[in-house]
Amino acid sequence: MPTVFDTTEINGMKLKNRFVRSATHEAMAELDGTVKDQLLDCMAKLARGDVGLVITGHAHVNMEGQAGARQMGAYADAMLDGLKKVSSAVHENGGRVAIQLAHAGNRGKGKDEHPALGPSDLFIDGSKRASAMTVDDIKRTVQAFGDAAARSVKAGFDAVQIHSAHGYLLSQFLSPYYNKRTDGYGEGLENRAKFLLEVYEEIRNRVGKAFPVMVKMNSEDFLDGGMTVDEMLSVALMLEDRGMDAIEISGGTFESGRRIPSRIGTAKSEKKEVYYRTAAKAFKKEIKIPLILVGGFLSLDIAEDVITSRVADYVALSRPLIREPHLIARWADGDRRKAACISCNKCFATLFMEESLHCPVERELPH
Repeated sequence: MPTVFDTTEINGMKLKNRFVRSATHEAMAELDGTVKDQLLDCMAKLARGDVGLVITGHAHVNMEGQAGARQMGAYADAMLDGLKKVSSAVHENGGRVAIQLAHAGNRGKGKDEHPALGPSDLFIDGSKRASAMTVDDIKRTVQAFGDAAARSVKAGFDAVQIHSAHGYLLSQFLSPYYNKRTDGYGEGLENRAKFLLEVYEEIRNRVGKAFPVMVKMNSEDFLDGGMTVDEMLSVALMLEDRGMDAIEISGGTFESGRRIPSRIGTAKSEKKEVYYRTAAKAFKKEIKIPLILVGGFLSLDIAEDVITSRVADYVALSRPLIREPHLIARWADGDRRKAACISCNKCFATLFMEESLHCPVERELPH
């Protein structure tokens, strides 16, 4: 029977346990995306806290794909020295680290020299927020993902993860809620999945078969006219067929109301902690590659149940590790108390105040 503290492998990447730090924007980079020492300290703490696999916050693959200020970049060789420091900070503390590669799509910052782009034109209150990508834009972005992945290998990362969740660019192309195209990248699931598949294949060609490549994707969009569980499962099977090494499922977008990816408030019952358990069961019945499940985990008992009952192969956490980067080590040492995180989202509010990611309600807890 599998347990949360098993040692495992994903395409040769050895992991000390089944806990994953899900990618979380840290806002610990300079405005151009180069790494600050503060991010190195964050990564080191997670590794010392016995997180089996640390996934960095989303790193933009080109400037038009930048989602927000002080986001780590992977778009140029000038980033290499800082990226090497990130991977070293984790390795020196006994951990494994993947970099999440991303493009914000129509949620991009949209500067004059780097206008926001998405699957289709986007207007908000009568003003054009983003323009539809041309086929040349798509090809250029596929190349940018490949370049960033190759750069990540040089920087010493153990794996890359493609961000195709939460209503960012690749997620937008998948979803008919955002994608209104009538060319080969729209209309019908296979066309809408084409961009993501091309990104994966470009990355695979650049990093080789022996390097772990993962993807983060929605279980569903929770939007009228958005992607459903069945459709997302079909995409997962397309990726598995092409050699994807692991899939992390999340859910929702910034437009999904109460079903945004980081929901406010904790479940009254531990059994209701996990947001996407039903979807994970459906995925696990069909896919054979490792499944990483994120969303709502606060209790060791529930993490253990998800693993032992084979709902998923790995448990991923985000907000609990902002408050307690040592949480996994605490659980491993026998302190089984629930995570201190109260799912208030005040950690993310700090980012809008131009602060780096932290828990503003943190209190001292025994290590």
